[in-house]
Amino acid sequence: MSQAGAGAPEGLQATVVSMDFQAAVEVAGRVIDAAGVAAVVAGAVLAAILAIPRLVRRQAGVYGRFRRFLGRSILLGLELLVAADIIRTVAVSPSLQSVAVLALIVLIRTFLSWSLELEITGRWPWQGKEQQPSASAESQTE
Repeated sequence: MSQAGAGAPEGLQATVVSMDFQAAVEVAGRVIDAAGVAAVVAGAVLAAILAIPRLVRRQAGVYGRFRRFLGRSILLGLELLVAADIIRTVAVSPSLQSVAVLALIVLIRTFLSWSLELEITGRWPWQGKEQQPSASAESQTE
């Protein structure tokens, strides 16, 4: 508890503790927001840094690797931004309006995540990895 609440009436102490909790949750939300933005920015910079030497050497598949790396960075950033929104909305101001806004934000970001996943892997997130036929199965069909 902060020193402002020491020796104060019980109701005031509860208010100070509540304000401290809300401030801590707000700070946690901002830190996670910053981490989400940092993940996207760092991923974009790193993807470019890794792609430039490959472009100079004229390697094949540079664009595809760049897109996958950048897409994964964006996905990570989106997940962190959603987490920050949830923390701030649910812990600080759980009103019906704020929860509805959160639901809309999560819906939009989830759609973006799924679209990126489809773009990166060629599959929807709920689809399993494609099974490669085993060598024994191939030899039996020949």
